[in-house]
Amino acid sequence: MGKKIIILGALSAIAEATARLYAADGAQFVLVARNAERLEQLAGDLKARGAARCKTYAMDLAEVTDATASFDDMAAAIDGPVDAVFLFYGLLGNQRHEERDIAAAALNIHVNFSSAAQWCLAAANLLERQKAGVLVAISSVAGDRGRQSNYIYGAAKAGLSVLVEGIAHRLAPTGAHAVVAKLGFVDTPMTAHIHRKGLLWAKPATVAQKLVAIAQKPAMPVVYIPGFWRFIMTIVCNVPARIFHKTKL
Repeated sequence: MGKKIIILGALSAIAEATARLYAADGAQFVLVARNAERLEQLAGDLKARGAARCKTYAMDLAEVTDATASFDDMAAAIDGPVDAVFLFYGLLGNQRHEERDIAAAALNIHVNFSSAAQWCLAAANLLERQKAGVLVAISSVAGDRGRQSNYIYGAAKAGLSVLVEGIAHRLAPTGAHAVVAKLGFVDTPMTAHIHRKGLLWAKPATVAQKLVAIAQKPAMPVVYIPGFWRFIMTIVCNVPARIFHKTKL
């Protein structure tokens, strides 16, 4: 029988690509996102590809005040223990605008950290009870060092990364797992305004393949996708401030 998968933020390009890989193996899904019509379209597509079942929840995950109750309801819609929970949703934002509009900055931090943290903790509680399963949360290399171009978004993602790494430590004795996936540049609608060039850009399908492999064998609590970003960010993080502050990163 296929895996039992909960996808929070199911309509992102990477989420859809990930779901299609699981659908081919007869997975059961709980799909959560804001747009009810597009959710139903995705559910139909996944069933056509082999999914055994798709339960959809149309909601704004960032506006839910009781993530525990909502998440437990989602988990109950799946026949059996949950194998994997993926958290994809997020907000890139506009750094320059948010520097001057504090409310916009607060929204970025809420969506990317505060609200996401609630769902991660709710998932962790379920996985701890099951003593099995994995949480995979999408974060960003932007959280590895504060840079003038995206430090508000980066700060939120840094918080999420530390939270999930801590959850991984908490779950380690139980048999359940948590992984934070730090992504670099990915060619998606969220990054459509950025000029894409060079070998640093990944495709959603490529990232999805890596995520499925990670969920199958969650060996490390922190992964970089593609893997070369670990080396890039190691260099970035070790540049002395007197030199780093002369850059425009």
